[in-house]
Amino acid sequence: MAHYQAVGSIPPKRHTQHRRPGQGDAPGELYYEELMGEEGFSSDSSLLYHRNIPSTTVGAAVWELPDQSTTPNHPLTPRHLKLHELFDAGTVGTTDVVTGRRLVLGNGDVRISYAVAGAPSPWYRNGIGDECVYVERGAARVETVFGAFDVAEGDYVIIPRATTHRWIPVVGGDEPLRAYCIEANSHIAPPKRYLSKYGQLLEHAPYCERDLRQPDGPLLAEQVGADPDEQTDVYIKHRGNGPGGVVGTIHTLPFHPLDVVGWDGCLYPYVFNVRDFEPITGRIHQPPPVHQVFEGWNFVICNFVPRKVDYHPLAIPVPYYHSNVDSDEIMFYVDGDYEARKGSGIGKGSVSVHPGGHAHGPQPGATEGSIGVEAFDELAVMVDTFRPLELGEGGLAVDDGLYAMSWSKGAGRAVPGGAHSEG
Repeated sequence: MAHYQAVGSIPPKRHTQHRRPGQGDAPGELYYEELMGEEGFSSDSSLLYHRNIPSTTVGAAVWELPDQSTTPNHPLTPRHLKLHELFDAGTVGTTDVVTGRRLVLGNGDVRISYAVAGAPSPWYRNGIGDECVYVERGAARVETVFGAFDVAEGDYVIIPRATTHRWIPVVGGDEPLRAYCIEANSHIAPPKRYLSKYGQLLEHAPYCERDLRQPDGPLLAEQVGADPDEQTDVYIKHRGNGPGGVVGTIHTLPFHPLDVVGWDGCLYPYVFNVRDFEPITGRIHQPPPVHQVFEGWNFVICNFVPRKVDYHPLAIPVPYYHSNVDSDEIMFYVDGDYEARKGSGIGKGSVSVHPGGHAHGPQPGATEGSIGVEAFDELAVMVDTFRPLELGEGGLAVDDGLYAMSWSKGAGRAVPGGAHSEG
């Protein structure tokens, strides 16, 4: 997004000489300037100043990616995927956020994966599109060529395409690092309707620039206890003829990737915590676009946060049954009270898949039961895609096989408990 930052050592004028400190009267060697730009250098960009030539490699090998194949959701069926069953507790200590992702759902525009990690990841960059990684539980240090972040529960980490970075989980906490990974084949940004024509977040937006955390930097190899001349492997996800058009390569560099002494521009990773999202409410039920937080090509990301609900005297706080005719609707249930989903099996760590062409809504009895409720205590992340999603191997592995019948069981009977907003 167009929010200018300048970090570290940069020259007064772009594309001019920027040198290392010299010896005596002799000028120092030039730093190597890299322009990292989107849309053919006609959109946001940043300039990075490297100690080493960023094109240098001394080796390349195939990275055999985790299974990226997908299976059509046919016959058309709503599904309940239990993500917390994807990883065995005994293997978490050796799993990392990059190589340990398991594909849950995907199409030609976006892939949703899940990882539970206790080990540091290799250095990595996604050469296909931006990533939005939601930290469900746990904490980590994310080191990038732009600088570093400390991230924890509730953080969205937005990482632009081709940003070299790694994830280092904080071990010993109450929960391992649980990461819900949204990989785009495009860029991910705040919705255009939240932005001025020059890129500033507007007054009606549910968050603003003050809520965004930029990386602390510059971050150099010696600052993380590494040798600047250490040979390093970088794992790269890129376009190819593999399943889903995705393949992997490992490049070996003759130096450590943390070699950027300074950078400036409007393209860089940042972090936004879901607790800083200010919910938009009204007298009657508000439609899902008011919950939107980011968008990519052919998909949007929304979040449903604890909030006061509809206050018209005749309001029904849960939604009407709805057919999202252009989208598949994917809800990841993170926290809160889902008693109104009793009988469906939905709980923390669940993903509901509501495909386009299928009307869905609250469980039987939840509509009547929500009347008079003043607030919802819930937290969920939703991805709506404008092309149908297919099931990855991870999604197939934890499909409960029962969810499609959950509206039939007990139809017409009251369901005890609170109400869920967007069932």
